[in-house]
Amino acid sequence: MAITAAQVKELREKSGAGMMDAKKALTETNGDMEAAIDWLRTKGLATAAKKSGRTAAEGLVAVAVEGGKGVALEVNSETDFVGKNADFQAMVKSFADAALNVSDIEALKTATVDGKTVEATLTDKIATIGENMTLRRMVKIEGDQVVSYVHNAAADGMGKIGVLVALKGDNEAFGKQVAMHIAAANPASLSEADLDPALVERERSVLTEQARESGKPENIIENMIKGRMKKFFAEVTLLGQAFVIDPDKTVADAAKDAGVEILGYVRLEVGEGIEKKEEDFAAEVAKAAQV
Repeated sequence: MAITAAQVKELREKSGAGMMDAKKALTETNGDMEAAIDWLRTKGLATAAKKSGRTAAEGLVAVAVEGGKGVALEVNSETDFVGKNADFQAMVKSFADAALNVSDIEALKTATVDGKTVEATLTDKIATIGENMTLRRMVKIEGDQVVSYVHNAAADGMGKIGVLVALKGDNEAFGKQVAMHIAAANPASLSEADLDPALVERERSVLTEQARESGKPENIIENMIKGRMKKFFAEVTLLGQAFVIDPDKTVADAAKDAGVEILGYVRLEVGEGIEKKEEDFAAEVAKAAQV
């Protein structure tokens, strides 16, 4: 029988499933609404959709490197426990490996892993583990050499912070040191030229107001602002920062001594930028017991 748009809409509203899943469920059950809901439930699709409104701010960042290209991606879950789950870790690793061969996160969602798309694999894992999960971010980088580092590793190539460094030249040991530096220092950009203009303007405005409060002559105020902005750029740009391995050198100077050029970097940290709902542990356990 023909499935109407109204039927698909009704099933989506009742189950929370996606449009294509709802249409397939109705087709498989000859338009029987209740049977379609049961079909979705057996596939884990209705359950997964209902969980989609819950905040997923934990999980893992994974990195993968192949030749002169590297990728970092973040897959979120609701609790930190899931990040320690071997099945979840295996899924995240398979996503990272697949990401090496696609251009962006949308292409990754439709890429195939073990005979299923990444998006379908994630949906199935939501149903199996019972938590909301999201494929949140993916960033690729290229160079003569790409070096990776994972901080707080939960398994090989994945953890709470993942870093990639792209180099012109070949010096893996130095690249690893820079990656560790990035994990710790969290620079805002590679260089002054790459900084967000809004961030620069905001800092200049604050420093200008601070300098004017000193009551000093205008020419001295201008020099004060220049000096403080120079210090700001040194603190927030990777190339301008003091190298953690040798604080007497900037990262730029250390790279020159190592015979390489740092072309770019990626730093992903699990959950950064996600607003988490604070909930004490006792309340969390009580809530889980009611599910």
